[in-house]
Amino acid sequence: MGTLVYDSVVPPIEIEDRALAHLKVVVIAKLRRGESFAVSWAHPPGKEGGRSTIWLHPGIPLRFIFEEPEPPELNQRWLATMAESANALGGITLTAEEVEG
Repeated sequence: MGTLVYDSVVPPIEIEDRALAHLKVVVIAKLRRGESFAVSWAHPPGKEGGRSTIWLHPGIPLRFIFEEPEPPELNQRWLATMAESANALGGITLTAEEVEG
């Protein structure tokens, strides 16, 4: 389980390593262009609350921490879906991985 440390959000946001690796690519591309956007996700069963949303801005500190030392092979379809949703009004909503086929 990876974590996303966003500004002073405590505790850090837990996101499965594979999803975090894909999210990182899209987030860095957007922030590199100076674009702000939202990221939303459903909380896992047993965790407080139902879902969360954060607003990502280039001026707010962000750190990606991965449990696994090696990055996974990226799924281009999933990346494309995330990138497309990042440009939409509601921003990225983390969903299950889309299987290429």
